Amino acid sequence: MLEDKLIEKSKECFTMAIEIYNKPTIKYRVEGFSLFICNAWELMLKSYLIKRDGMSSIYYKDNPNRTISLETCLRKIFTNDKTPLRVNLEKIIELRNTSTHFITEEYEMVYIPLFQACVLNFVEKMNEFHNVDMTEIIPQNFLTLVVSMKALDEERIKAKYPEEIAHKLIDNKNKLQPMIDENNQGFAIKVEHYHYLTKKKSEATSFVKVDNNADATVKIIKQIQDVNDTHKYTMKNACKEINNRLCKRGLEITINKYNFDLFNKVYGIKENPKYCYVHKQFAQPRYTYSIQAIELITEEIKKDPDNIIENLKKSTKKD
Repeated sequence: MLEDKLIEKSKECFTMAIEIYNKPTIKYRVEGFSLFICNAWELMLKSYLIKRDGMSSIYYKDNPNRTISLETCLRKIFTNDKTPLRVNLEKIIELRNTSTHFITEEYEMVYIPLFQACVLNFVEKMNEFHNVDMTEIIPQNFLTLVVSMKALDEERIKAKYPEEIAHKLIDNKNKLQPMIDENNQGFAIKVEHYHYLTKKKSEATSFVKVDNNADATVKIIKQIQDVNDTHKYTMKNACKEINNRLCKRGLEITINKYNFDLFNKVYGIKENPKYCYVHKQFAQPRYTYSIQAIELITEEIKKDPDNIIENLKKSTKKD
């Protein structure tokens, strides 16, 4: 059937978008990604419209030989024009439509938060609309786009490019940044880098040397993260989020506080600051969890949903 062929094409386009963006030798990353990710969305949404409203729904009424645009698909399916997912995709469509013109490599630094959100939105809707798990095609860890470590330097942009191009790039950045700050992760995934000092060499990913004679100076910040952003899930909310993800994957298993505590004990979640933050200001310590903890538990359940809980129980008994 046509809707099935559209889904297969959509999978290919999505894979192309990821591979083009994450391949280091390709410089046509921004243009290529925006082109293929929009194509993937259009094919996937048209397949959904055919299933929901029939074949005629993907054709213009006044021109039955021409299929509707991606913008029209969005308006038909996501009727609220304030929905972060829709706004995100509309911005990427704008970029795609101008990608035949001159786009600088610095556009990557402006749009990467939108690109990453768009990837995760696609995976979610492909599962919701078509019961297709994209992580079976592209492993979860490869769905994270490669991020440039450079910051957007306006003075450098002005010096590097003609006035018209520099102004357009800076203007786009200034328009998007407030939207990134105001919207949730459906619109943009913020790219932030945190560094902290540790004496445990095994925990470090890079090394520095202190030189008192160096010209450059740095300031050591003891606390650099807001746990309300990084570890915002209580155990109850974490269980709810995990169960939502399992339901979308069609897994008939429910995680409650008891099961969550089994994961805590076996995987040492409470002892790992990446997964858990301990609020010590209370008489009794309170714990909140990160999105990484939710992803860890979800992925472990996915490996063996029928036996995971019993295996965890056996592991705790051995201890």
